[in-house]
This record gives sequence, structure tokens and C-alpha cells, in this order.
Amino acid sequence: MESFEVLVAGAGPAGGELARCLAQAGVSVCLVDRLADMRQAAFSSAALPLASVSRFGLPAEVLAASWHGWQLLGPNAIWHQWQQQHALGAVLDFGALRHWLTVQVQALGGEVRLASSVVAVETNSNSNPLITKLRDPHGKITKVKSNWVVDATGQSRCLIGETSNLVKDHLLLGIGLEWLLKVDMGRWQHWSKKLSFALGSSWVPNGYGWVFPMQPGLLKVGVCRLPPPWQSKQQSGLALGLLQKQLLKELDLGGATVINRHGGVIRSRVQRSDCHGRGRLLALGDAVSTANLLGGEGIRHAMESARVLLPLLLDALANPGDEKANQGLIKTYKKKLQGQLGTRWSLSGRLAKRTWWGLDNKAADQRMERLLQGLNQCSAADLSELLFNYRFERFGLRALPYLFG
Repeated sequence: MESFEVLVAGAGPAGGELARCLAQAGVSVCLVDRLADMRQAAFSSAALPLASVSRFGLPAEVLAASWHGWQLLGPNAIWHQWQQQHALGAVLDFGALRHWLTVQVQALGGEVRLASSVVAVETNSNSNPLITKLRDPHGKITKVKSNWVVDATGQSRCLIGETSNLVKDHLLLGIGLEWLLKVDMGRWQHWSKKLSFALGSSWVPNGYGWVFPMQPGLLKVGVCRLPPPWQSKQQSGLALGLLQKQLLKELDLGGATVINRHGGVIRSRVQRSDCHGRGRLLALGDAVSTANLLGGEGIRHAMESARVLLPLLLDALANPGDEKANQGLIKTYKKKLQGQLGTRWSLSGRLAKRTWWGLDNKAADQRMERLLQGLNQCSAADLSELLFNYRFERFGLRALPYLFG
């Protein structure tokens, strides 16, 4: 039976980044993912500020385009625009990012097993080693030993599971659909260098649409709905494909060639009270609600959670006999993650619930339009501070009617 110090289930941004950093530190790590090719199923229009691109050392090969500003289509069919001369950030090629992370893990001496899934892990004891069952591409079950196991399987939480004591912590659950479009260069130029969103119940009830520039001639266009839990299944199940087609028509992109279609589910608890671990099984990234659903941002926070867990895990590996410290790791990890992402991060979760659950009527549309009009005098950099760093105080009285009214 093979043995590793750490087994990471899920090679997305969180799991891939953790495995990369562990391998770089000389830890024997095994990274497992169900996909045969990490460039497949690339459902994510990922926009990052430049500071995050630099922080995570992301190479040019994973950057699809740069962006210099924003444009938002409000409920009244009026575009609101914020633009500056210099780039504010980059749009990631999500498939290229995941592929790069796995290649990095291998280059640094880590083990990568694709087209494999984690079936189960024994968590009934804190003692080493844990035994994890893996299913390979041919359906064969093998067992692997490891000191620690990390669940980085995203919203599915395949290993850590859900706990029953989170009733008071609302779960935001969204379903998204994204198309990669090929367009002529004239249309691509129109959408290049900016992040575009459509906000309003007439465009996407309880959600939003977006257009992100990718490589020249390519655009990612998507819709996401985050309906409230009290909606009927029929209401919640509004056909995303129909909403997508209606949005494409409104944006004059109806005749574009569809290169690929992706879809997925996103989840995040408002107060981020998910179970972060049990014994030597830890959870990471979207599995502990690092996605911020106010703007649908998940990649940056997922990678940040890996950076928070890394030193704690390295310390535990360096002191394997200190069971008392190991038992306190989960509590410390949760506290440090909350501290790293900040109190504004939690506020944004509450605003996401208020925004998307209520965006299904004229009154909500009018409130959204007033907010957009109030922000018209802001700079593109100020808007980025609001949406990426949750600097709500910068907008003062302009934001009060929306935040509290």
C-alpha cells in the first residue's frame, strides 16, 4: 500500500494550490481528481485584481485577458460604465490554471492521479495513518495511507459531508451556465478590457449575467441564479438555457458560435460555519464556503484558504507526536481563515443573500438601479475596492439606500 504525508482530494484552485505549496516544501503529497484532463469542464469566469495575480505567482499562460474597468447593465436597460487607462486585473483561463497547478505539483515531486475519485476515508480515529480508498479509471479500488487527508472537492464536500447543526446559517446555493463564444474581432473589441454584468429581474431573476473577455475572438457569457429556499422547485428551475439565449439576444451576441458549454453549482454559507475538519480530515476552499457569492468570486478565496492552511499543516507534519496541537489545528485554521478574509467578507455574504434572494420584483429592480446611479461618480478603482475588497465604507451615503433601505 502506497503511503504519503498528505492526500488532497480535488485539484481545483484550492486543492491544486495546497498540493503545489506542499510539494514545494518537500512534503510527499498525492493530488487526486475525477477529471482526466484538468482543462475540461472549465466552468468559471475568473477575474482577479493584479495584486492577487502577483501574490499567487500566476504565469502568463493562465491569463486570458486583462481588464481595465466595469460595465453594468441595470434593470432599466441602461449601461453604467467605469473605465481607466491602466489594467486593474486579469481574467483567468480556468482550465489552464488547473492544468498548470497539476503540472507544477508533478514537477515539484508530488503525485497526481487524474480520472480517479476518492471513495471513502476512515475518520474514526486520530491515529496515523488514515486509509483512503481510491477508484481508478477502470473502476479498480486501491488503498492509500496518509497522515492527513484534505477535502478540496468544492461544493460537493465529498468527504467532509454536511453537518446537521447549521440550520441558522443560511445556505446560498446557485446554479450557473456558461458558454464560450467565438466572435468577430469587432465584437470582441467591444467587450474587451472590461468586466460586464447584467443585473435585474428581467435579465436573470434572483441572479445575474456576465460577459468576460478571453483570448482575442473569444468571450465567456454566463448566467447564474441563486433563488431563495422558499421558492418552489418550478420557480427555482427556470431554464438557464432560455435565460442565456434571451441575454445573448439583448447583448447582440445571439449569432455567435458556441465553442463550449459548461455548467455547475456554487454554494456558500452566509456565516461560513461549515465543518472545517474532523480529526485528520480537513476541508478547504469551497468545501468551507470560501466562495463569495455577492459577485460570484471563488478562485481567489479558495487559493487563499490553501495559503492559510499550509503553515498549520507543515507544523503538524513536523511535530507528528503532538496530538494536543493537532487537535487544536482545526480551531486555529478556522479562526485564521476568518481573520485573513476579514469581517467585510462576512458582511458581503449577508448582502449576497439580501441581493439575490430578493431580486425578483420591480421594487428590488428600482433599488438596484438607484444603487448603480449612486455609484456613477465613482472611479473604476473604487468599484474594484468595493467588489474585491468589500470596502463598503468608501461609498458612504450613496450605498446606504441599498444596504439598509
